[in-house]
Amino acid sequence: MLKLFVLNLLLLGSIAALPLKESNSCQLSEDLLYEIRSYGPIVHKIINEIVHGSFAGQTWQSLADLTDTFGHRMSGSQQLEDAIDYVVREMTQEGLDNVHTEDAGVPHWVRGYEKAQLVEPNRLDLPILGLGSSVGTPPGGITADVVVVESFDELNGLSNETVEGKIVVFVPQWVNYGVTGEYRRLGASAAARKGAVASLIRSVTQFSIGSPHTGVQQYEEDVQKIPTASLTVEHAEMLLRKYRRGEKLRIHLEMQDENLGMFTSRNTIGELEGLVYKNNSVVVVSGHLDSWDVGLGAMDDAGGVMISWKALTYLKAMGLRPRRTLRAVLFTGEEQGVWGGSQYYEDHKEHGEEEFNFFFESDSGTFDPLGFGFSGNDEARCIFEEIINLMYPLGDMQVTSSSSAGPDLSDWSSAGYPGAGLLNANDKYFWFHHSAGDSMLVEDPVALDRCAALWAATAYVIADLSVAMPKTVLKN
Repeated sequence: MLKLFVLNLLLLGSIAALPLKESNSCQLSEDLLYEIRSYGPIVHKIINEIVHGSFAGQTWQSLADLTDTFGHRMSGSQQLEDAIDYVVREMTQEGLDNVHTEDAGVPHWVRGYEKAQLVEPNRLDLPILGLGSSVGTPPGGITADVVVVESFDELNGLSNETVEGKIVVFVPQWVNYGVTGEYRRLGASAAARKGAVASLIRSVTQFSIGSPHTGVQQYEEDVQKIPTASLTVEHAEMLLRKYRRGEKLRIHLEMQDENLGMFTSRNTIGELEGLVYKNNSVVVVSGHLDSWDVGLGAMDDAGGVMISWKALTYLKAMGLRPRRTLRAVLFTGEEQGVWGGSQYYEDHKEHGEEEFNFFFESDSGTFDPLGFGFSGNDEARCIFEEIINLMYPLGDMQVTSSSSAGPDLSDWSSAGYPGAGLLNANDKYFWFHHSAGDSMLVEDPVALDRCAALWAATAYVIADLSVAMPKTVLKN
């Protein structure tokens, strides 16, 4: 019966050759397979309209409008709050439902004047970016001898007397963001434990053209807070070579960065209200609206914001309203420590009648889409993989395993809710990440359209299915 149904669609010209891949471990009923595969023509329509039709290029243009108008959107800044107000107005004008904001506290850290200079054995300016939450230097700065290490183990092998009163420079080799990023996150505290007066780190990237990359760092509670900043890859590697030659290095560091306490920001929400399930069985699509204060945050994460927001706008314009509510949640304060995502979980985990069905997050670039990283149980994955088979007009979309749908959704994933994060051809993502290079030049209009199409089509099918996505909700 199923094969006959697909053959009839082919004969009618509704869809092209529909792949019938199915995992051997999946035991979905024929009725559910039939239902999922019946969405082929609708999926094709959504993809075609966004990639080739009336919406082609609009996502990129909307992204450019946002970044050109507001620039970077640092937590605690007026630019971020103005951008939130702008999105609320635009969502309302586009006719989305239940447009509103929800308060979330975020750290208000402000970058001040920053300067580093090698003063011995030769003079050389060292471009730096202070790391989020770093304290500043005393007035006039710090001038101190330098210790250069390639790992925490190397630092721990040095005596406290060797490190005390010095600036520690960490030059770890790039492994991946998780491994190498630990030096950015924990380097200041590790150096302070040895008595260092400041720390500098090689930017967390595999490639650089003279640009430092910033990011958040975390002071441990039982150590002295010392100034900490990132160096360019080029200068960090140069300092390592000089140190290994036995040259005495001395650096002057001045940072006027400040922590101004907590600030009340907002998560931004807009919906395409479901035909049947309005406040329960909600499907969330998301990204984070805040960015760092260098570059424009086009890639990280205004692109993810835009495909989540515009997925609802395009579906509404096409007259496609699913059974379940589709909710775009644009988080605040992600860069400073997932503050908006954590607050959203706290506000909604005891949701009563509000039952969440599935979560999407895009926060690793919006380059050409490759599929999804899936988080959830085996039954949910079987259904999800069958839905992704429908996305063949965009190419062979893959589904890989992930521990979480995304940073802002990690609490939901840990609680057993199914979700997925966008996989895309982002092998150069960290070239631009948290740097001045994160601009509209990184975003390709066609790739962005393809991401938006995948996002909208997948979310629509999940939101419209007669069955809810299975979840394993764990007891708190």
